[in-house]
Amino acid sequence: MSADAEQAHSSRRTPPPRPAHPPRTAPTPRSAPPPRTVAPPSAPPGFGPPGFGPPGFGPPGFGPPGFVPDPDTPVLGVPAKVPFPRGAFRGVRHTGRGAFTADSPRVPPHPGAPPRPAAPPGAGTGHHRARGRTVAAAVSLVLGLGLLGGAAAGSWLGDSPGATASAADDYATARAAWHSVPADDLFPRTLRGKGEGPGGADRLWTRIAVAPDSSCGGGFDPLLTKALSPVGCERLLRATYTDATSTSVTTVGLLITSADPAGMKALRQRFTEDKLDGRADLMPRPYAAKGTAAARFGDDQRASWRIRILTDAPAVIYAVSGFADGREVTDPQPAYEATRRGATTAPAQSGLGNDARGIADATEDAFRRALSKAPAAPDEPEKRGSAS
Repeated sequence: MSADAEQAHSSRRTPPPRPAHPPRTAPTPRSAPPPRTVAPPSAPPGFGPPGFGPPGFGPPGFGPPGFVPDPDTPVLGVPAKVPFPRGAFRGVRHTGRGAFTADSPRVPPHPGAPPRPAAPPGAGTGHHRARGRTVAAAVSLVLGLGLLGGAAAGSWLGDSPGATASAADDYATARAAWHSVPADDLFPRTLRGKGEGPGGADRLWTRIAVAPDSSCGGGFDPLLTKALSPVGCERLLRATYTDATSTSVTTVGLLITSADPAGMKALRQRFTEDKLDGRADLMPRPYAAKGTAAARFGDDQRASWRIRILTDAPAVIYAVSGFADGREVTDPQPAYEATRRGATTAPAQSGLGNDARGIADATEDAFRRALSKAPAAPDEPEKRGSAS
């Protein structure tokens, strides 16, 4: 191939070179916009001590709308969350009036804060506390004097001639009531004791005899007569009851004394302190009416008894119980012992303690009801026979 042909063939295979692009040049830098400045609101008058914070420092919450401060971001070099150091409240105590006081040295004021004015002498917590103690002491003194005065006044009123005269009138009415009160009111024909029997059983007692009113001779053993002698004896009234099965009999007595209220209180105190109502040698005597279920009710048949000394009336109420078949009792017991739970003696298991207690209590109730209806002046004495 000729040189011209070979050159022409090469020109067909190789494209002609492209023209080169001009070199790129860096864009002209654009000037940055000036930074926006937001002026913080001015602080309200009186906010913070003088010299606190930069000029115009405002309260929390200032800034552009929607601005929420980060509690972990320091503000003016102070974190928002500042934990209290351990022992920060050591030595701090409450004063009781919404304030606290510290035993440790006082915290110095801010360097720019104005000095506090000195408190006048006598002012402060100690002054108020001392004044409170003075007022409390004065109130306590007034209350104490009032209580003492009230107690003294009560004592004077209780010992006044009017109160003494009223008690004497009540005693005189009670002492004369036996003249006018019917026997059926003092000693009802039947007595019902609901739950008065052993184990809480009901009891029914029927009157079988009423003794003629008499002096106290023969009604008590000599030792009991001596124990009751300080209150005297105006009249002795007695009646005898039997239970529904006629196996037990009980004599109840009403002793009208000649003592005044002080004498009755002294007698009751002596019986209580010396426990005279629980001594077997001071048992009352029974009334064994002939021809009745109590005909064989003698001193050896006494099994249980109860003695009640009243202080609001000149009276002593008693009851003594035993077996109707005449059997002797070697271990008599007062009613308060024979009615105790678990007692196994013969007076307890037979219910004789319950009879003495129940009939004595029922007679006391009947006597009080009779006193409420008794006239002030005595009438002619009523004849009381042994028939029921």
